Amino acid sequence: MAFMKKYLLPLLGLFLAYYYYSANEEFRPEMLQGKKVIVTGASKGIGKEIAFHLAKMGAHVVVTARSKETLQEVVAHCLKLGAASAHYIAGTMEDMTFAEQFVAKAGKLMGGLDMLILNHITNASLTFFNNDIHHVRKSMEVNFLSYVVLSVAALPMLKQSNGSIVVVSSLAGKIAHPMIAPYSASKFALDGFFSAIRKEHWLTNVNVSITLCVLGLIDTDTAMKEVSGKINMKAFPKEECALEIIKGGALRQDEVYYGNSQWTPLLLGNPGRRLMEFLHLRRLDINRLLNN
Repeated sequence: MAFMKKYLLPLLGLFLAYYYYSANEEFRPEMLQGKKVIVTGASKGIGKEIAFHLAKMGAHVVVTARSKETLQEVVAHCLKLGAASAHYIAGTMEDMTFAEQFVAKAGKLMGGLDMLILNHITNASLTFFNNDIHHVRKSMEVNFLSYVVLSVAALPMLKQSNGSIVVVSSLAGKIAHPMIAPYSASKFALDGFFSAIRKEHWLTNVNVSITLCVLGLIDTDTAMKEVSGKINMKAFPKEECALEIIKGGALRQDEVYYGNSQWTPLLLGNPGRRLMEFLHLRRLDINRLLNN
């Protein structure tokens, strides 16, 4: 009983207050007007739709992907849609030096940074793991390590603007899926790393939010081609998905769930994990840690 009074009841109150507040907070497109935003993986699919939504909202946008020609088309369309400014920097996230330098160049183009949207992935195919260590390494480097490099490079600018990091992940980063083991591993890594960094930001009073976007099957050309004849499930529209990602970042939500069952947020929100994290934080000697 004492344990419940000391830990469980206060924690339950915090959860209820959080969900009540989130449910009543409204997104307004003008939240992004004039904001300076980076979007990775923006030559097609969800990333391209994110850029288009931001353009309509009057944001400054810098997009990146490997295809220079496709990025030129994206930027031209962003300007037509009303972007405050739009630029592209082509390159591959397999190159960590490019990833780091890209953020610096984008910041110079826009004169700062308010939101970093990390969306790119390396190619993934639905197949049983065949001991291809190279593919595992590449998946971890592109889908995870480059996200870390980009966020580290962006953090000084985001601290100045009290900005946001938006991490596009997947249901495969919350539950195990067969036939996408390397991809799933990289998405699980995103949750572990960025959820831990979110806690560190809270402990050290860094006002940079981190939003993890947990997506189901989205109707991008790449995804539809890969699942054809292999998976029988509903695909959700990429345009709406892109908007929900932007909303989550603008509202500084911890997690966004889209393209899943209505029960998914409840089942994967994982109150047990949150309780364990809360109890663990209480065991930390914060003053000693901060002074070391």
